[in-house]
Amino acid sequence: MNTALEFSEIDASMLAQVGGKAANLGEMTRAGLPVPPGWVLTTDAYRQVAEAAALDEVIAEGGPGLAAAARERLLATPVPEPVAKAVTAAYERLGGGPVAVRSSATAEDLPFASFAGQQDTYLNVVGAEAVLDAVRRCWASLWTDRAVAYRASNGIDHASVRLAVVVQAMVQAEVAGVMFTADPLTGRRHRAVIDAGPGLGEAVVSGAVNPDRFVADPATGEILERRAGDKRVVIRSLPGGGTERLDRTGSSDELCLTDAQVRELAALGARVERHYGAPQDTEWAVDASGALWLTQARPITTLFPLPAPDRDGLRVHFSVNVAQGVMGPLTPMGLAGFQLAASGAAGLFGYAPADPRQGPAFMSVAGERLWLDLTTAVRSRAGRVILPKALTLGEARTAAVLDGLFDDPRLSVVHTSRRPFLKGFARFARTVRAPVRVLEALFSPRAALAYTRRLGDELDRRLGLPDDATPVQRVEHAERLLRGAFPVIISIMPIVITGYGLFALASRLSGVPIADMQNVLRSLPGNPTTEMDLELWELATRIEPEPFRELPAGELARRYRAGELPPKAQRGVEDFLRRYGHRGVAEIDLGLPRWSEDPAHILGVLANYLRMDDPGDLAPSVLFARGEAEARRAVEEIAARARRRGALRGAVTRFALRRTRLFGGLRELPKYYLVKILAGVRRSMLVVGERLVAAGLLDEAGDVFFLRFQEVREASAALEADAAPRSEEPADRTAPSALDLRERVAARRAAYEQEARRRHVPRVMLSDGTEPEAVAAARSGSSGPADALTGTAASAGTVTGPARVVLDPVGAHLEPGEILVCPSTDPGWTPLFLTAGGLVMEMGGAMSHGAVVAREYGIPAVVGVADATHRITTGRQLTVNGASGTITLT
Repeated sequence: MNTALEFSEIDASMLAQVGGKAANLGEMTRAGLPVPPGWVLTTDAYRQVAEAAALDEVIAEGGPGLAAAARERLLATPVPEPVAKAVTAAYERLGGGPVAVRSSATAEDLPFASFAGQQDTYLNVVGAEAVLDAVRRCWASLWTDRAVAYRASNGIDHASVRLAVVVQAMVQAEVAGVMFTADPLTGRRHRAVIDAGPGLGEAVVSGAVNPDRFVADPATGEILERRAGDKRVVIRSLPGGGTERLDRTGSSDELCLTDAQVRELAALGARVERHYGAPQDTEWAVDASGALWLTQARPITTLFPLPAPDRDGLRVHFSVNVAQGVMGPLTPMGLAGFQLAASGAAGLFGYAPADPRQGPAFMSVAGERLWLDLTTAVRSRAGRVILPKALTLGEARTAAVLDGLFDDPRLSVVHTSRRPFLKGFARFARTVRAPVRVLEALFSPRAALAYTRRLGDELDRRLGLPDDATPVQRVEHAERLLRGAFPVIISIMPIVITGYGLFALASRLSGVPIADMQNVLRSLPGNPTTEMDLELWELATRIEPEPFRELPAGELARRYRAGELPPKAQRGVEDFLRRYGHRGVAEIDLGLPRWSEDPAHILGVLANYLRMDDPGDLAPSVLFARGEAEARRAVEEIAARARRRGALRGAVTRFALRRTRLFGGLRELPKYYLVKILAGVRRSMLVVGERLVAAGLLDEAGDVFFLRFQEVREASAALEADAAPRSEEPADRTAPSALDLRERVAARRAAYEQEARRRHVPRVMLSDGTEPEAVAAARSGSSGPADALTGTAASAGTVTGPARVVLDPVGAHLEPGEILVCPSTDPGWTPLFLTAGGLVMEMGGAMSHGAVVAREYGIPAVVGVADATHRITTGRQLTVNGASGTITLT
């Protein structure tokens, strides 16, 4: 096997042989881009030396010393003679002059992980022996501590990675640097962002110099920004090999690139991006003759994927995941379920899509997450009034972002008539019988509450399905349920809105600001989430404390499944899961397990409760009862203040606030019912998955959630047709085969797991890639004082205590009085609230789920706090002021 390949012999398909960097250099060479000539020592050479070093034994042993042990083995092992001869011959063919020797790992410069800077590069290497030494050190750099940690964080198996080595003619650069073909900070696509410095590019790449910064529009050639850096450090080649670092003196105001060179670079970046079809992070150099060279290109892996463009002009996309407090991706069937439900919702307003499976036109998928196109609302007069007010309640930071977009001339108002909005609202109100619901809420509250219970009974009836239902029938039943879910459950909201509307009316009549009326919302009845949490706490007070105080959650779950918990605990957990087992963390995704399937989280929460000392007056049940009493007092105090303005005002205020308390807790009921439907669909689809496993089409039942409903229907229909008597129609031979389904599942599972590692999800994103929130942060130049954070006031009160940063509630432990700091919450988080002293949340608004539950428990809370989980560390003392929306770090 030839272990040394010229760039012209390499293309993108040869990743396993030549690694990411070399594959890109070969691809660019073949595309006619200006790449310095060179060759690559393939991964086969690394394989030979790794085998000689018995590296598999070191990897198998693992442990904290893995990186150092692997490096030592590789550096101590001689280069095999055939490899050394191949290196010498290839070096001489290149001319025997100065070269750059660069690592090229098979897990490098990938679409989802760039591994930028993880392996070593050696510049201005002269002579065959020096090249061989650099090659050996490149091999060893595959095992630096940072490279090992980076692979681990990206889920890449150490044993699967190989290293090739690029040897490339050295460009003796006068100016060099890096260029992104999209703005890596704001996400804006089709922008050339260039950092440049004198001498070799290593000074810029390594961060040793403050470079000149240029931003250009490749389409027009316009230079949008020029900013001089100090350029105090220059790295240049030495005549006999190696490099030197020089400290510059004198003025640094003179830019190191001309406008013509900036435009040439921007045009080159556009060529590279067009070739790859995605934004690129490139390295470049200009030699003494003025020639421009491209020395490297890799994908910009930190950019969030864009929704597929389906309409002209700039579009505004809002993250459904952020709104729901679920930052991770959704499974393919979870996405499909949401699209069906959204189609039913769109139909209420007269915008039902032709194919409900594709979802409404205003909904799209990007990054395995759902996005709503808000452009029409942003560009309409009615939308600009309604949207910020609605978002302020549920997602305050998004409201602020949209407010900033209203000044963008590209998003100017074009829809001036209110008729479309009024027409859609009237259709919605008529369909859900909103006037009837409002009148019942005002004058017949028992009838209103009875309606919500009847709705739950009706949904339970719809969930029913015969045990002998065929897979096709199950899919059809699931699609009907999901398509019809929203119109049914949303009919509760006129009752809820009546309650909160009366809350606002009471504020006007009494003269008491809404912010000072929050105690009225303490301990609301009828909230299924708080009822669930209190039942879990009550369960902890009457079950046997052992073995909960000793065993981990996983072992408790095993014992529960085996029926081996103590009798009271076994029965109590069974009863709890019988009622609430359809819930779970990230429960809006029907592809994820429910507590009934995996009770480890609930058992872990019980264990946390049982490890607490006797809370006495701080017990959640006591606090809830105290909150109820405080709410009743608040109602009377506010009514008394209204009465001072007139007896009728006082009577109406008391009436209004009592209705608010009666109906406010129902806010959580629509989602509770929706999650019940999702859990029912999940149970049915697991049955279908088991049938597909039995037929050899899938490996495990859970794989069904990485397919869409239509795909499951087609596969199931083919099975049923194959099982039918010969006289009937033959099976649909266009249905996916077992191989097709397994490949789809594997590819989608890999995409899902890749997206699950993504650390940043924008709340609002424009169709050109811009993240408005990132633009605003860049303009401000600061994230605020290090010892103070601000957000949206969500639950009044002040508390000081240690922070507990929690990114995933499963297995999390919260000591009583600790302040919970988290990205977002859904009902799966709320059992933690019972012992929390306060709440700080990155997402949400005053009416978001976490804020509502925090108010009911009387926990001081501030939500919508940017980067809270990064700026606050576990153990740090905080003072949370839930009335002012401020957090002070002490």
